[in-house]
Amino acid sequence: MAEKQVTDIDKSLRELFEKGKLAYQRNNLDYAITLLQSVLKKEPGFYDCREALRATQFKKQDGKTSFFRKMLGSASSSPQLAKAQIAVRTNPSDALDLSESVLNGDPNNIAAHKTLAAAAMKLDLVRTAVLSLELAFKNAPKDKEIGLRLSEALIAGRQTGRAEKILKDLAADHPNDPDLYQAYKDASAKHTMQEGRYDTLEGGEGSYRDILRNKDEAVRLEQEQRTVKTDDVAERLIQDQLLKIEASPNDVKALQKIAQLYTQKNDLEKATEYYQRLLDSTEGIPDPIIQKEVDDLKVRAIDQKIQALDQNDADYETAKQALEKEKHTIAFESCKQRSENYPNDLAIKFELGVLHYEREEYKEAIQLFQKAQANPHIRIKALHHLGRCFMQRGILDLAVRPIQTAIGEKEIFDEQRKDLTYDLGLIYEKMGKPEEAIEQFKLIYEVDIDYKDVSDRVDNYYANL
Repeated sequence: MAEKQVTDIDKSLRELFEKGKLAYQRNNLDYAITLLQSVLKKEPGFYDCREALRATQFKKQDGKTSFFRKMLGSASSSPQLAKAQIAVRTNPSDALDLSESVLNGDPNNIAAHKTLAAAAMKLDLVRTAVLSLELAFKNAPKDKEIGLRLSEALIAGRQTGRAEKILKDLAADHPNDPDLYQAYKDASAKHTMQEGRYDTLEGGEGSYRDILRNKDEAVRLEQEQRTVKTDDVAERLIQDQLLKIEASPNDVKALQKIAQLYTQKNDLEKATEYYQRLLDSTEGIPDPIIQKEVDDLKVRAIDQKIQALDQNDADYETAKQALEKEKHTIAFESCKQRSENYPNDLAIKFELGVLHYEREEYKEAIQLFQKAQANPHIRIKALHHLGRCFMQRGILDLAVRPIQTAIGEKEIFDEQRKDLTYDLGLIYEKMGKPEEAIEQFKLIYEVDIDYKDVSDRVDNYYANL
């Protein structure tokens, strides 16, 4: 079962979904929950509806759950939860629905989130599983089991960087746990593989040993797909690809694999050489992904030079600053070129806008963020940066609008929404509206007391009443 977008949902269910969102906006929360859950019962993979239901559950709770109720709910063995745990094995779709019924009364219930996530993974609803496991892990950040399950779901959803960080922190908290340390090493390797984009099998169904008659070829291909490639294996794979290039100098696939393998070996000079050959072998405007790989290698080469500097040298800071400036210039010029080559690529416009923002060229950045917000995948980030640009230019009334719009489109109070809310508070401060500002900081304080300096801001506010 695949997760679905709004456009994939039957019209009648889309209408119920819209009615549910409208009921949420009008604070008719019980009705909203009934509508949204009824949609999910028929379309368990409708992720936007799942997110909307979760937001409604938390709004109904409104942060007023007592400590006793929270602890009781987390260990709850209610009949519905017990049924859900059994249904995971026999009917995971029912398990999802039963888990949501528990969460309707206690959206922080860790056991319900774990059960829901287990059912979602059985149905291949990875984002749904991550949504629940993120909330469970927030309530129990030291829980090894939840951390491992969250990491597995993140890796399944190709969010390997986040999985790597979670496992690294857990491994530090449990230094004598070899399984946890191994999980961290595997996640780190998978993240490296994903960044290199050579973690995807090139065959059909089944293992290569089932597909190939030639045993040596099977061994070689299995080595290609190993999570961790030792230098000797990587070198053997490189030699295999070089033989293909001798026969066909413009073999695009072989050139790309060699470049990726040299990148893995951290031989940036050789990696750049083969990526450049790959670019030269194509006609017309270069592939933006390959061009980005080349540009990133140039930046990584500067990073290597920075790491090689002697920190005890009297000129260390001067040399480091010069290299940092060179790195930013390379990143900026290469991104600018890609933007010119692909003027309709809004993701590149956003990337270039961020670089303009870092250069304090806010007017240029504003133009790019205004265009980039049309891309739904980066819309909220573009709106956020747009507000920041106006704030830096002192146009505070215009700074408020895009950030308020972005907040309005975030149904879950996650890290991104905290960042938006915090910046809105800063803007209100600059506008001389302390009451509006503190209300934003209090919203964050209610869900994450450790976020930046909101604890000090809220405590100082009440101390001065």
